[in-house]
Amino acid sequence: MTRPKLKIRDLTLRDGQQSLFATRMNQATINRLLPFYEDAHFHIMEVWGGAVPDSVMRYLDESPWDRLRSFSKAMDSKSEHPKSLLSALSRGRNLFGYVPYPNSVLEGFYKEAIDNGLNVMRIFDALNDIDNVKESIRLINELGGIADGAVCYTVDPKPEAQSNEGSGIFGKLKSIFGGNSAPEAIFTDEYFVDKAKQMEALGAKIITLKDMAGLVNPMRAASIISALKREIKVPVDFHTHCTPGYGLASSIMAILNGVDILDTNIWWFGGGSAAPAIELIYMFCQRMGVEVEVNMEAVGRIRNELLDARKELAQFDLNRDNMPRPFDPLADQLPPEILALFDSAIEFAKAGDEAALLDACHRIEDYFGFPKPNELVKTAEVPGGMYSNMVAQLRELKSEDLLEDAMRLIPMVRRDAGLIPLVTPTSQIVGNQAVLVALDRKNGKPDYTNKSNQFISLVKGEYGHTPVAIDPAFREKITGSAEEKPYDVTAYRKPENPEIPELGGKKLASNNEEYLLLELLPAVAKGFLRRRRQEEFDKEEAAKAPVEVAEVKAEAAIEPITGPVLAAPMCGRIVAIEVKPGQQVKKGDKLLVYEAMKMENDIEAESDGTVKRILVSLDEQVANDTPLIEFEG
Repeated sequence: MTRPKLKIRDLTLRDGQQSLFATRMNQATINRLLPFYEDAHFHIMEVWGGAVPDSVMRYLDESPWDRLRSFSKAMDSKSEHPKSLLSALSRGRNLFGYVPYPNSVLEGFYKEAIDNGLNVMRIFDALNDIDNVKESIRLINELGGIADGAVCYTVDPKPEAQSNEGSGIFGKLKSIFGGNSAPEAIFTDEYFVDKAKQMEALGAKIITLKDMAGLVNPMRAASIISALKREIKVPVDFHTHCTPGYGLASSIMAILNGVDILDTNIWWFGGGSAAPAIELIYMFCQRMGVEVEVNMEAVGRIRNELLDARKELAQFDLNRDNMPRPFDPLADQLPPEILALFDSAIEFAKAGDEAALLDACHRIEDYFGFPKPNELVKTAEVPGGMYSNMVAQLRELKSEDLLEDAMRLIPMVRRDAGLIPLVTPTSQIVGNQAVLVALDRKNGKPDYTNKSNQFISLVKGEYGHTPVAIDPAFREKITGSAEEKPYDVTAYRKPENPEIPELGGKKLASNNEEYLLLELLPAVAKGFLRRRRQEEFDKEEAAKAPVEVAEVKAEAAIEPITGPVLAAPMCGRIVAIEVKPGQQVKKGDKLLVYEAMKMENDIEAESDGTVKRILVSLDEQVANDTPLIEFEG
């Protein structure tokens, strides 16, 4: 009898570092690790997309395209037989950004990515709206890539969450389903299988059950994976996280129920808010008679190098003082009682004893020193990457005190926004809005006094159809209109590519790949590209004859503020200034836009007045309560 086989998608260098270390691994570390990956023979390596294009520009001042090319060269991904297929994560209509884009932008980005060595594009939509993924699946197939259709797993609200808090989603559901009875289940096995079948019909060559928050419990993993294996013909991939404590046990259930591909990380980047460690999966598979199609000796060499890589990311590591103990499954002997736990877990899984299975897996993880289940994340039902990014970004904004309140508010904001799955970009939008509501409450203001531009667009309908229709009264409260308004692709305007006079008239984007960054992530790309042009200009100037140093003039004395001021409601970076000194404004007029936690937020005039001074400059980072604009007294 042929042994069952399991293919592995390694997430370490994309989702692993995003979930655990806020996507802060730099190119130098990537370059150091890549030679060790060449002999591992993972079926797929996820290396790009997700938060990578944004984060490497925003935090590391590096090129996303250079990163992709480095992987392509190492894995020989453009050859007939790559060492590993390279994959990226795409948010469908949102690509790698936070707003919907027209087909022209999708095609340009996918073509450039495939030309630079990408093989597989995992495509999902944060709302599971099939209309938002169909063009991406078509384009990836036409451009020679492999379209991987991902269905986002999420859960129905807990019964105890069905309160009057928020803005009426559950009142509406109760009116539909009757009295005070629990609403009808929305996210059934049939719901996920139907989405998968639609993606397969559109041309997806792989179907992924994408459990970004780790909320698939073992029995649910068994039922959904077995249903997918019955109903679709293409390979099935299971992607989960360990944050709430289900990940390892649910992965065992997925293997037992015939999953074709499993997403894992390598030891030092596994567990916690990331996917399970491949070493534990390998131990289970050895005892289940399943062949893991990976060179585990090569994985061991990668593991040795990853320890230093993790230490370099210590400032973003929530568990830096409590890392797992070292383990080599090919060489280390485990105590008999721990080996017995592996066997017991398998027997419990086969018997469908979920509680005993989870207990055994938690005891195994505890023995190795992996983080315990995160109850706060479990209750809020958020992805690990969303959580680690919220922590990192609030820390940068010096607003860590808001984290616990914001986490508690996430379920309410999610319900108000149509019971959406929490995966980027909706996780970022909901997380940011939960922080803004926490700030509103802290400052004694009504909920949703401050709203991000993206939350307004989400509630308006521009991101697509939500699983549950948004209450028209809530939509009117947030957007000013009760009417749902889908994204209008004809309204898209290509960004300008201006010349920069002070840098010798250079264009901001010097080629197509740079302009694509400007289209996709304008707020962060503008600064990134300007720094590249500045470097080129400085190099050119240095090559010229020395010039006299201009006389430094004394700074003029700063005039004290005497009139009313508008202050920043939250730390952030100024990305647009919409008014000028002397301009008359009316209450509600947009004055400027600041970016916080990767979301853009409008600041509006609180009353009629005349602008006296702009107290901040473009691209400036401002703290809470920083004076932004002074008005005439």
